[in-house]
Parts: sequence; C-alpha cells; structure tokens
Amino acid sequence: MTVVANTESVTTPREQPGTITIYHSPDADDAFMFYGLVSGNIDSHGLTLESALCDIESLNHRALKGTVDVTAISVHALAYCAADYAVLRCGASMGGADYGPRLVTFGSAKELTERTKGAERMKIACPGELTSATLALKLYFQELGEEVEIVQRKFDQVQECVRKREVDAGLIIHEGQLTLEREGFEVVTDLGQWWWNSTGLPLPLGVNAIKKTLGREVIQSVANSLLSSIEYGLRYREEALQYALSFGRGLELHDADEFVGMYVNDRTRDIGEDGIESIQLFLKRGADSGFIPRVKNLEFI
Repeated sequence: MTVVANTESVTTPREQPGTITIYHSPDADDAFMFYGLVSGNIDSHGLTLESALCDIESLNHRALKGTVDVTAISVHALAYCAADYAVLRCGASMGGADYGPRLVTFGSAKELTERTKGAERMKIACPGELTSATLALKLYFQELGEEVEIVQRKFDQVQECVRKREVDAGLIIHEGQLTLEREGFEVVTDLGQWWWNSTGLPLPLGVNAIKKTLGREVIQSVANSLLSSIEYGLRYREEALQYALSFGRGLELHDADEFVGMYVNDRTRDIGEDGIESIQLFLKRGADSGFIPRVKNLEFI
C-alpha cells in the first residue's frame, strides 16, 4: 500500500534535511507501531530516521511551538497548530464502539454519587489540558448540562490522585484502562462508547503530524516509512509485542496484546474516511462549544 500525499498546501521544501527525528509517546501501542523503525527492519526510503520518546502532553506543547518535525499529537492539539502541521493518515489511535478514555472513581460509582451530593461541582483529574480525552470530557459534561472542576495531572499520576481522594474522579488513558477494575476502580463513563453512541464514529484520540515545510518528497518518504513500520509490527506481532511490553508499565503479555489490539489495527494503517469525518466533527464540536479555536483546512496525507 502506498500513501499518496495531498500536497496542495505543502510549502516549498527547505534544504534536504539530515536526520529526521520522529517523536512518540512511551506507551505500548506507540512502541508497537514504531518497532519496525527502531529495529531497523523497514525501508527508510532514503531518509535517516530516528525515534525519540516523550509523554503526549509534552509533545502537544512542542508541536504548538513548532519545534518537532514529525510527532505523535493529540487531535485536540491540532486546533492550535494545523496551519503548520499536516496529519498522516497512518498511525492514528482511535476509540471504538466499546472502548476509549474512561472516567473512573475509586470504589463504586454509587459511592461517588453519595460523596458528591450537594457539592457545587465534581472535581476530576485529567491527563493534560491538550489531550483529546480532556476535550471529550468537556464535551460530554456540556451535553449533560453539568459543570465540573478539572485539574491536570500527568497521565500516569491520575489513578493515584483518585485513589488518595484528592479528586472525585479521574480520566484514564493508556494501559490503565485494562487494569483499573483489578485495582479497585469503577468506570463511571467510557468516553469512547459515549462518542460512538452519539455519532456512530470512533473517538479520535491521537495522530501523527508532520511539518508542512518538509516538502512533498520528504513528507511522502516519512509517510511510507511509518506505514511500513506499522505493517511490520502487525506482520510480526509477537516480536513487536515483546518490544512493546517494555513500555507497558507492568502489563502482562495478554494485557499488552489486548491493548495493542484496541489501538493498533487496520484503522492504524489508514484512518479511513470515517476517521477523517470523526476528527473533523470532534474539532467542530469543540469549536462550536467555545473550547477550542475553529480549524480551517486541516490536511490529511
């Protein structure tokens, strides 16, 4: 499969770059996607490619500053940098009909209702102000007509914040979605299910974005390299899973396999027209609600 670039708005390329660093988060699903690249088993299409790790919220802020050429990014953050970055159709992470970021409480949801009865607003820990999970949560509670107080924490600190009752509930992303019930948490709302029931579309979470100034040839080569890496992982699943396990923060192999299956699949090869529709709708609803600026001319490559 060849990814064909929509390059109508790609700017005049700068001088041919040397090494291009592709940034992604230190999570099992991203590690799985990039295994073909880091293992040296895929064609780099004439480029010198390296990968680097950074948590997704930090990557969002780097993209806003324009300091990274190719990066994983939250769909939410595209509202602030779509003029500089195009979205690659490969490498997206989307929620499904029965999974996505989960709003959880420690103990039971019934206890949460009792504990917050009479309170002005529920206090919720979220995994970063620019994450798609945070925007989805805001849209969800706006639909309910309820106000909540949001506090931001690093994604891997949210569960402990909830456990210590520093907040009433927390929004869980990444592999914590699979282990939370074993650890005494209960799901209040699954935002992936909510979005699917509301729109019939998968909830857009993360994508890979690329600087438009890299130009047509380089963008095409990077897109093809990333797609090759994803397909290599899917083809050599066990090998790629063993690598991804080292990023799983305590996940067992069967959990890592399930988690990767949720977020690395055929839609990751190509986001599809419904994936593009969902991203556009997500950003439109965010803008209509006053949470983000309106996005114009979002490009998909």
